[in-house]
Amino acid sequence: MVKAVVGANWGDEGKGKITDMLAKQADIIVRFQGGANAGHTIINDYGKFALHTLPSGVFYDHTTSVIGNGVALDIPVLISEIQSIVDRDVPMPKIKVSNRAQMVMSYHKLFDQYEEERLGKNSFGSTKSGIAPFYSDKYAKIGFQVSELFDEELLREKVVRIAEQKNVLLEHLYHKPLIQPEDLYEELMGYKKMIEPYVCDVSLFLHEALKEGKEILLEGQLGTLKDPDHGIYPMVTSSSTLAAYGAIGAGIPPYEISKIVTVCKAYSSAVGAGAFVSEIFGEEADELRRRGGDGGEFGATTGRPRRMGWFDVVASKYGCRMQGTTDVAFTVLDVLGYLDEIPVCVAYDIDGEITTEFPPTYLLEKAKPVIEKLPGWKCDIRGIKNYEELPENCRKYIEFVEEKIGYPITLVSNGPGRDDIIYR
Repeated sequence: MVKAVVGANWGDEGKGKITDMLAKQADIIVRFQGGANAGHTIINDYGKFALHTLPSGVFYDHTTSVIGNGVALDIPVLISEIQSIVDRDVPMPKIKVSNRAQMVMSYHKLFDQYEEERLGKNSFGSTKSGIAPFYSDKYAKIGFQVSELFDEELLREKVVRIAEQKNVLLEHLYHKPLIQPEDLYEELMGYKKMIEPYVCDVSLFLHEALKEGKEILLEGQLGTLKDPDHGIYPMVTSSSTLAAYGAIGAGIPPYEISKIVTVCKAYSSAVGAGAFVSEIFGEEADELRRRGGDGGEFGATTGRPRRMGWFDVVASKYGCRMQGTTDVAFTVLDVLGYLDEIPVCVAYDIDGEITTEFPPTYLLEKAKPVIEKLPGWKCDIRGIKNYEELPENCRKYIEFVEEKIGYPITLVSNGPGRDDIIYR
């Protein structure tokens, strides 16, 4: 059976914790898209970790962690991440890396940085991890696939071709140092040495695992609104963040994905630029940011303060619909315990028209939030294990959100730890 864990909104919904929790029952956890540009924060018996490439189920000794073909593979980041968890007494994880994954090259990161500098105030708020240049090259068919590391003749010819093309931009657009083919070749040989022990025909491995009835968990990065097709284009990421892409990014049949757990925050937060209708500012935002997440709402990769907002029904209903949600995991509910009343964005006002359907970006830029306020519960709900024991106003908030988005909330997270969870 295949389950997917994906985000409903802008990312940062708390997917890492939910994956870590569901991984307990899984045999294999697969990262199927994205790169090391976003982090998942996980708190368990070993301590607190920010993972960027490794799947969030890597802390169990019964699981195999898989990097699928859809991932932007940053080999040095992966290797140092494996080392960093082993150094903290986590058992050496079983890891398989798809031979069809493509590699983030050092020049991808440089181009990312140069382009953001060039754009100045019109920049995309990139994490400068090389993601957009990487995917641009992948689809322009000038990327390096892991399998190519094992054909030296091909590589020697290809590095010359790639350097030629990149150097035109470096010289004339960015006015930066040029790339030498022999340096590229050395870089690739270094990557080969690092990754060789893990390389595998992942889709075949998963095919066999499915035949044997194994439990597979697909872990998505970011959320619906960062999808290049269905998100807030152009302020999106470069790979599909939808569960449907899990089939492609892992190399399994689409009909195998039978459960889609969409993670949704009890309020909103976002990193990076782009339309964000329910956004709040000033002291109101600062207080929510300070209390939010574990140790505050700051990006797991960048440390940037996240942009804050109230729960957005319109964005979340759309986010769940596009994911094909079977279950909603509702996270960071405990954070809202300080509020007398809790604002919820229930609709958008676009040029005087009220709508609950999520619009394309040009209309989203004009949208004003329509706010409804619910009474708060004014107490700490951490440690509660049964839904019935939650304060009445807290249950009313959950049920209000569930009714408005139209998808069942079956998991409620009321704290950062692995066991702070209520099953409904």
